[in-house]
Amino acid sequence: MRIKKVLNANTILAEDEEHQEYVFFGKGIGYGRKTGQNVEKDEINKVFIPIENSQIQEYIKLLESIPAVFLEITQSIVEKAEEELGSTLNSSVYFTLSDHLNFAIERQKNDVQIMNRVFWEIKNYYPKEFAVGVFALKILKKKLGVVLPEEEAANIAFHIINAQSSDYSNRKGMEYAKLVSGISDIVRYQLGIEFDKSDIHYQRFLTHLKFFVERFFEGKMIVEEDRAFFEQIATLYPKALTIAFNVKDYVELLHKTSITKEEVAYLTVHINRLMNSEVIDKSKIDNKNID
Repeated sequence: MRIKKVLNANTILAEDEEHQEYVFFGKGIGYGRKTGQNVEKDEINKVFIPIENSQIQEYIKLLESIPAVFLEITQSIVEKAEEELGSTLNSSVYFTLSDHLNFAIERQKNDVQIMNRVFWEIKNYYPKEFAVGVFALKILKKKLGVVLPEEEAANIAFHIINAQSSDYSNRKGMEYAKLVSGISDIVRYQLGIEFDKSDIHYQRFLTHLKFFVERFFEGKMIVEEDRAFFEQIATLYPKALTIAFNVKDYVELLHKTSITKEEVAYLTVHINRLMNSEVIDKSKIDNKNID
């Protein structure tokens, strides 16, 4: 394996005898090195092999534009993530996360804030990945002296979620969280209130949404032969049922997949519990919104 190009102190582009190109990561691996020199295996701790050679130029341009410190920080974050999750992340995370961290610092310096609309959902749905995000914020503070908002931990968690090997994981990370957030927004709007997202009652409701979304995407929705259950719920909780049907319409329109009556019934139960909990002031519920 010979060096084709030194990208920065910690990253080099190399190629083998068959001219397959590799990006190698290693602390100080590029320091003082020149094109044509050999690369020893003990110098390398991470390897990225492009799926298509056409991609390599894009990654090279990206790496050359990112200060080496971000690649070093990213390596620490990925090592922590793989340790906590017990799995190997897709190597592309070294590029995407380094780029993201560089951009996040630039935004902070320019006082540009971008809201993460699924912050709470990521924090509660993916606690391990979010914890890695918090770990990343601490490293950035230690290495660069920059304090990023906690919401940035959720942005970093997105990259960790999306790097968990498969397209399925990517969909799970993005679509699951977005659907949970979308349903929560519908319920909030229909009730005309704001949730205290740290409250145990909201957390319980969020937990139900997580399991519902998992069943929905995995095609394992609840189906029961006892139709009387739905009729009973409809009679007991008409307002909550109306909201549940609005959620049903939203999800079916978005994903073109039908939701069973049993799922609507269970969702109704949890919405009703939320309506009758201390998490919201029941005198502030705008009944006009429930239509």
